[in-house]
Amino acid sequence: MASAAERITSAELNDNKLSAQTSSEDFSVARMTSPNNTKSGVGAAITPSTLDQEDNTAIVEEEAHDDPEIAQLPLIVRQLVSLDDDTTLPTITFRYFVLAIVFVVPGAFLSQMSHFRTTQAPYSIFFVQIACHYAGHFLADYVPAWTVKLPFGCSFNLNPAPWSIKEHVLVTLTAASGATYNLAYTPISMAELYYDTKIDSAVAIFFMMAIVWVGYAIAAIARTMLLWEPEYIWPQALMQTTLFETFRKQDRQSRLAKRQMIVFFSCLIGMTLWQFLPEYVFPMTSSLAFLCWVAPKNRVANFIGSGLGGMGFLNLSLDWSNINWNGSSILITPFWTQTILFLAFAFNCWVLLPAAKWGKLGSYKHGLMSNSLLTANGTKYPTLEIINPDFSLNHTAYEEHGPVFMGLQNIWATFFSYAKLPSAFVWVATFGASSIVATLKKNKLARRARKEAAKHHSANGFVAPNIHHQYTDRLNVLQRSYKEVPAWWFALLFVVGAVIIFAIVGAGHLFMPVWTVVVGLATGVVVVVPLGYLYAISNYQVAIGDFNELMYGYMVQTKAGTGHHHPCGPSVYGSIAGDAWYRAQYMLQDQRIGHYMHIPPRTVFFSQIFGSILGIPINYGVIRWVLNTKFDYLSGKKTDPLHQWTGQSLVSSNSLGVQYAIIGPKRMFSQAIFRPLPYAFLFGALMPLVFFALHRAFPKSKLKFHLWNTTIFFSGMAVFYGNLSTGYFSAYVGGFIAMYWFFRHRFQIWKRYNYIVAAALDAAFNLNMLLIFLFFGSGKQIKMPNWWGNNVDSVERCFASD
Repeated sequence: MASAAERITSAELNDNKLSAQTSSEDFSVARMTSPNNTKSGVGAAITPSTLDQEDNTAIVEEEAHDDPEIAQLPLIVRQLVSLDDDTTLPTITFRYFVLAIVFVVPGAFLSQMSHFRTTQAPYSIFFVQIACHYAGHFLADYVPAWTVKLPFGCSFNLNPAPWSIKEHVLVTLTAASGATYNLAYTPISMAELYYDTKIDSAVAIFFMMAIVWVGYAIAAIARTMLLWEPEYIWPQALMQTTLFETFRKQDRQSRLAKRQMIVFFSCLIGMTLWQFLPEYVFPMTSSLAFLCWVAPKNRVANFIGSGLGGMGFLNLSLDWSNINWNGSSILITPFWTQTILFLAFAFNCWVLLPAAKWGKLGSYKHGLMSNSLLTANGTKYPTLEIINPDFSLNHTAYEEHGPVFMGLQNIWATFFSYAKLPSAFVWVATFGASSIVATLKKNKLARRARKEAAKHHSANGFVAPNIHHQYTDRLNVLQRSYKEVPAWWFALLFVVGAVIIFAIVGAGHLFMPVWTVVVGLATGVVVVVPLGYLYAISNYQVAIGDFNELMYGYMVQTKAGTGHHHPCGPSVYGSIAGDAWYRAQYMLQDQRIGHYMHIPPRTVFFSQIFGSILGIPINYGVIRWVLNTKFDYLSGKKTDPLHQWTGQSLVSSNSLGVQYAIIGPKRMFSQAIFRPLPYAFLFGALMPLVFFALHRAFPKSKLKFHLWNTTIFFSGMAVFYGNLSTGYFSAYVGGFIAMYWFFRHRFQIWKRYNYIVAAALDAAFNLNMLLIFLFFGSGKQIKMPNWWGNNVDSVERCFASD
């Protein structure tokens, strides 16, 4: 899912030392942001010297000195978040519903469509924040203040009051929930593409809703620990809050507001028009392979320089979808994160690939950059021929065709994918242990105090505090004005989602045994706190997909049964277990935004559920459209000349399904080519210990061992670059300019325009995709004629590529 994919990462929260939130003392945001502490860390991201001159830091600190409620907040929160609240501002209004629909529907469409492509640009939440500000004021200025009467004495006003910042926040949170893709698209699409099985529309939609709702419900487990504790600042939530605060204070007629509008619409229009070149008219601009121009018929030069099936060395791209870090904006992602990810890409494609192709790294030389399953001679493995009618393994056919092989790049991607999950757990347990223990102790004392308060409730009329009343900082005190979301709401949401999943799976609609649903949901419960903690302090999401599929493979191999070995089973299981973590994380993050912006918690909860109800039917509609119009590209019958409509993630998921559900992990790992893979879990667990030991031994080393987050590096290594290795070099150059040079040397310009430009470029890419769909794909398919910049054999003009 998430990928890292649809949420925009924090940039302004990283200090000039590019810290990665690593040492145990760095995890204490309250200590890091103390005026007397200069240690680097996520909390030290924006220091007083980096703020606008109009921000009176001295006044802020004087207030903190005089008010213990303010003093408990990290310095960066004190500087960026409003510490006053107006409880009379409107929240859920007619305008809210209109704008929620306006922004969720196209967002859900574009986000889901992009996940069938090799690269993608997110439907920018920044775009929603910016556009919603002006759209909301437009409605407030021009919609008549009529009262609409409803049955049973109910009524509402079309325009009850001036546009409020709380309406603005709620529309954005609704879009964050609904204007995204759904993880269940993988098994739904795979079943139809590869196994000629169309899942019933009602089954698909209810399953898509259920996995989202159980994820939202599981978020309740981590709320007490991660949501109200001031120390955990949730970097993206704080970043989005900063933009909300800018709009709240901004005069729409100010010169700055007008300049920002000019920049936004100039970038929006310019990028929308530009993207017609790489996406349709001039595809060569999507991958500028200079080595191919020098030696267009030299196989070695073509492999080294090609970004479409080659190493992508010195390859540049002018296509925003390629530059945009495959869904994570280079104008938002912290530069230290971009550096680690670029090093992972360079090591993957520029070191390991040539070592595998021309060196002695592995003896299997076929399909080096393929993510399909292969035979011993490199042909595509006939997976359907080794499957019995009940989707168990046909041993006779398997012996005839021989064991399954994988391209080496896919093998080491799998290795590092296994390694990243134990790495995340060990990294948090070592570098973040002191902070976790401190929080647990605080919560234990708070629960004890709450029980004591409850005992005296009947005696003296004292009202027992809400669960988060143990926190006495200003933000938590302000939130006491609103009713908290009761635990039974989350419990009911979980029950509804779980019942739907059990009913659908139990009825045999989704290829997996019903008892594995219990394990899938339990996985989300186990990981939500440790991985949520890592995300709350570093804004880095750890994807756990490969681990889920592997776990499912081990489970079904222990118990035979009809349908239990279907290749779509692992992806169904992965969508349940994955969303139990991904959606929980997003719900917590958005609730943190509500916490910063003083939004009633119950309205935040409503906005998130409403967003999912709006977006999921659109997601399913997109799945149907893509399968109906791009089936031949996605199934492999035809080759997309741009290498975009490849369904790369679907191919990978199908390969995993065959490996884990049919062949089985035990049989697979017995082959020499796969034998190293299980050791990845040990490798991932040990590497953080090595860096932790080096950091403790040499805490002042210039090598800064605590900065090299192994989990992020392993995640970069786990990316499969086989179909598209262009854009990463361009992205790193762009990231250096925007997130390093401008951030350090032109901070005032960066602060005022960086997010504006990021939102405009992402929105323009999505608008361009929509226009291409409407003009050239929604009705009659209109292809661009072939010409020099759209060569029929190779758009890169790499004519000797393998």
